[in-house]
Amino acid sequence: MSNYTYILSCADNSLYCGWTNNLEKRLASHNNGTASKYTRTRRPVKLIYFEEFDTKEEAMSREYYIKRMTRKEKLKLIAGKND
Repeated sequence: MSNYTYILSCADNSLYCGWTNNLEKRLASHNNGTASKYTRTRRPVKLIYFEEFDTKEEAMSREYYIKRMTRKEKLKLIAGKND
């Protein structure tokens, strides 16, 4: 089973980072308002970036690293992945 670190773009133009082992289900949960307090009031959200990992620990570690990035660094990461 794959594990993912992902970044969402929220309706208020903020970014949210998380990890999951099922991207489609997690995105649906965010948009239903059942995934996190942060995104509940910032719907709809859109998946704009993700990375795939073999283990949960790798995905969680990457999430931790990304959450400490500045917004500018996150946008640069996202732009680099989409080139």
